[in-house]
Amino acid sequence: MLETSPLSLLQLLALQNLHLQQGQCLGRFIKDELATMQAFLLAAEGMEEKDILLKVWAEQVRDLSYNIEDCLGEFMVHVASQSLSRKLMKLKDRHRIAIQIRDLKSRVEEVSNRNTRYNLIEKNKFARATDEKDSCMEDIRNQSANNIDEAELVGFSKPKQELINLIDVHAIDSPAQVVCVVGMGGLGKTTLTRKVYENMDNFSCCAWIIVSQSFVRMGFLKVMIQELFGSEALKKQLEGNDGSEVNLANYLRENLLGKRYFVVLDDLWNIDDWNWMETFVFPSINNNGSRIMVTTRDLGLAENCTLGPSSSLIYRHEPLETNDAINLLLRKTRKNEEEMKKDGDMRKIVTKIVKKSGQLPLAILTIGGMLATRGVDEWENIYKQLPSELERNGSLEAMRRMVTLSYNHLPSHLKSCFLYLSIFPEDFEIKRRRMVERWIAEGFIIARSGVSVEDVGNSYFNDLINRSLIQPSRVNIEGIIKSCRVHDIVRDVMISISRDENFAWSTSDKVMGIGRDNFRHIALQGSWCPNKGLDWNHVRSLTVFGERPMKPALSLCSPDFRMLRVSDLHDAQFVIEQKDISSIGSLRHLKYVHVLSSYKGESYIYTLPRTIGNIQGLQTLDMRNSAVASLPTEITKLQSLRILRCSKESTDADLYLLYPMTWFMSTFCMPILFTPLVSLERRREIMMFIHMAWTGRLTNSRGMQVPKGISNLKELEIYTRGRGY
Repeated sequence: MLETSPLSLLQLLALQNLHLQQGQCLGRFIKDELATMQAFLLAAEGMEEKDILLKVWAEQVRDLSYNIEDCLGEFMVHVASQSLSRKLMKLKDRHRIAIQIRDLKSRVEEVSNRNTRYNLIEKNKFARATDEKDSCMEDIRNQSANNIDEAELVGFSKPKQELINLIDVHAIDSPAQVVCVVGMGGLGKTTLTRKVYENMDNFSCCAWIIVSQSFVRMGFLKVMIQELFGSEALKKQLEGNDGSEVNLANYLRENLLGKRYFVVLDDLWNIDDWNWMETFVFPSINNNGSRIMVTTRDLGLAENCTLGPSSSLIYRHEPLETNDAINLLLRKTRKNEEEMKKDGDMRKIVTKIVKKSGQLPLAILTIGGMLATRGVDEWENIYKQLPSELERNGSLEAMRRMVTLSYNHLPSHLKSCFLYLSIFPEDFEIKRRRMVERWIAEGFIIARSGVSVEDVGNSYFNDLINRSLIQPSRVNIEGIIKSCRVHDIVRDVMISISRDENFAWSTSDKVMGIGRDNFRHIALQGSWCPNKGLDWNHVRSLTVFGERPMKPALSLCSPDFRMLRVSDLHDAQFVIEQKDISSIGSLRHLKYVHVLSSYKGESYIYTLPRTIGNIQGLQTLDMRNSAVASLPTEITKLQSLRILRCSKESTDADLYLLYPMTWFMSTFCMPILFTPLVSLERRREIMMFIHMAWTGRLTNSRGMQVPKGISNLKELEIYTRGRGY
């Protein structure tokens, strides 16, 4: 054995200190650059669809920011030890990370120089492009609303009457009331409200005002005065006074005070815009039965659109009934029910298309318009190509914008949470708790003072529900939403955005090709798994939904998953084996581990590797229904562990009673297990029970022994019952 001389030890320490000093300087530079990049990406979101050069550059900046985050994560994991021996052992990691930082610094400078060469950012370009984008969005939205007018005779009569009853137009002496029509994009909220508006003939003045995301107060005031009191009144106010915002608002409030008015605020997005209107535009007291109708996608916003002491009335606009949706599609494609009844294939594809559209009028009319020019025998192929057609077919642009309009309006902290849902299969029921725990592990949740991180995550989930981007699936008796689903069209657009941003990729998209090699979130659906084209070192989450990936796919805990934070095998359609987690300790960045497969509700895991103690950042460990009888002592080192779900699979009663026989077999008959006389699956099962027999824990209890010292994990919550969330 070689000994380390004092001189070489000093040299090593000097080298280590030199690396540390250099690393600190470069580290500060990289951290500052990362903050600047993230700020730039936020500002660039409004420009990417208008400027191809800038879009490409933003993709490069985004990819570089991901790599910087990975590098900083590596530094925190490998260079945070304090003892001298550990510092010496970490020299190799320090050197590797220092090289990475230098390489990143060079790439940062290269990307910056590229901007200078091509003059990608000009003064005021962000604001100009954002205004152009908002204008384009509004044009498409208005065109979409006009298209949905075709649906007036299909499925809108009942909602129209319900809304009129809710408004209570004959209540002449009642206080002014706000009525909100809420629902996701493409439902026909504007069309429905327009039909009601056209019947409001017992009000002294009416106005229809499109608010939209690009709300401008001065423009709003001018349009409202013109709609309510005519062009001459507006001209007089602009000429007679200084035409200021304050004077126009005062004029409106004073003149509405004694009138019975009906105002529609179409497409409201921001509660701040409403708060300003309530304070400065609408009179606080009006007992003439006035009504303000608001259309919005955001339920939370609708609940806060109050006027005076009375709360708002909310009408939840729902998708079309199935029969109405089918009739609308048939009418748009110039077909009829008789043709569908005679043609079984046509009936099947019509049903599939209606389901795909989620029974949204806009989606049905848009898809129907494309089908109308094709023969029925082509409809099946068009249906299969809809996800890709959404990206490139101009006739489907309105349907794509239906989703991107809502996505672009999301605050930055919700965008990653929303795109993260794209990893789940079509029509998949997504459990709220599972989703929130994964968001926390990924670092998507921004902590708030005095509020638990779980509560913040739940508020994110509810916010996406309120914004009509995801749909409630299961609600408990207390009214708490326990799970959700994603609309098919929303999911298709979500997948497209995720792919464009190198965010997530699923093997179900294999027909599309991988295209890039550095996706951060991977979902394995089916047994196919690419062995080329993907850089697994950058993958942050691995979710398995299908069969065991065929070789030469990586093992589920391969060291190549160097940056893996989330390993979720809950929906794997195969039994999880001991070898699948044998090297889990090498995945130092893991924060969320779920090793229970829902397939047969069991696993062949009988021991948790002691290297689990290496994963210092682990927050959630779910290993219910395994054969693990006791947890290793090393688990007490996991100071970040917050949630532990563990339960042992109950032992077969006969096997429990025949404990001596099991022990005898384990001692004398083990060689037989490795012969063709015993199937592979049976061999794994017996080996699991043999291990339990040897450790003396072959009991019929579902409990699991925990080591002394686990009580030192102050934030840990242990769940031993229940297999669901």
